Amino acid sequence: MNENPPDISVFFPLFNEEGNVRHITLSAIAALTQITGKFEVLLINDGSNDRTREIGEELSSCDSRVRVISHDTNLGYGAALKTGFEESKFDLIAFTDGDGQFDLSEIRLLLNKLPHHDAVIGFRVRRADPAVRTLNAKAWGFLIGVLFGIWPRDLDCGFKLFKRELIKQMELEANGAFISTELLAKSRRLNARIAEVGVTHYPRAAGESTGNNLIVIIKAFGELARFWIYLKRWRP
Repeated sequence: MNENPPDISVFFPLFNEEGNVRHITLSAIAALTQITGKFEVLLINDGSNDRTREIGEELSSCDSRVRVISHDTNLGYGAALKTGFEESKFDLIAFTDGDGQFDLSEIRLLLNKLPHHDAVIGFRVRRADPAVRTLNAKAWGFLIGVLFGIWPRDLDCGFKLFKRELIKQMELEANGAFISTELLAKSRRLNARIAEVGVTHYPRAAGESTGNNLIVIIKAFGELARFWIYLKRWRP
């Protein structure tokens, strides 16, 4: 561990993740205890209609470093990320999906790159998703690259770390899955230094993914069209 380990906020966007929330929270606490200084774990409950909020509040009652922030209704992945950024109190902010497909101990890999970068984004070395979803992601990533000039190895990888000072320069707009593109496109406009790090990806053990939901996809394309126009006018 470093002599002066960093203080960090880590948050999880959650929608109907009752089968994962306990595991990811306890895993995060165990990992962060070994790696960081002060830390907090934020559970962003995006209008779940299962026991996600109940289990999260139980965990929070047992550990003051865990906080639950809930949306009354499901507002979308982007809205959950915006709430996470707004509620985080430390100068380093990381987030990862609440589906249990990432190893929180690997946050060390992202932190190691921070002294010379403003943000560090993960890429899944071997993606543990169905082939059709991987193919869709590659096609989406190519489209985003052509339109916005950003070519990360894994655009929508849900394991990212940002310095607060970079996030504060953005006024994030997207409420849906398009927020991943918005974060990187605006970071590029701000001339942010971004590193990429390979991370492990595991199969989902519980719950259901919404990434290939038709409504989610349609909303993402709608946000893409609006943001393409918006970004032409946006100035840091």
